[in-house]
Parts: sequence; C-alpha cells; structure tokens
Amino acid sequence: MAVSTNRVARLTFATAGGKTFAITIPNPKEDLQQAEVVAAMNEIIASGIFLPSSGALTGIRDIKVIDTTTDDLFDPPQA
Repeated sequence: MAVSTNRVARLTFATAGGKTFAITIPNPKEDLQQAEVVAAMNEIIASGIFLPSSGALTGIRDIKVIDTTTDDLFDPPQA
C-alpha cells in the first residue's frame, strides 16, 4: 500500500473544426508561469506540428496544472 502523487500540465487548444485538442505534459516545473506556457502554445500553433482530425490548431482554449494523489489501499499478493 502506498500513496503516490502525480502532477501534469494539460494544454488545450481550439481547432479549425470547432473541437479541442489537448496535450498532457508530465511533471511540469514547480514555478511554471502563464506567460511561458502561452508563448510555448503559440509556437506550437504557429509551427503546425500537430494536425488533429478536427483541423489545424487555431488558438489557446485552456491551461491547467493538475495535481492528483492516489492512496492505494490494496496491493495484490505477489506470486
């Protein structure tokens, strides 16, 4: 049994087809600033490196840093 924590940054973009496209980055740095992320997302949009099925990335939709804690209450016996 163990407690584990996980931290990710989820960058969500708007697409030309009116949908969203998200990139999840594990273990973002602790002092991550909004301006840094916005600049990186704008570079991703301008580069056209991602082309989801719903069309090209057209803008920034959302930026979240998500922390989760998992308390594993049961570990199955090892065989």
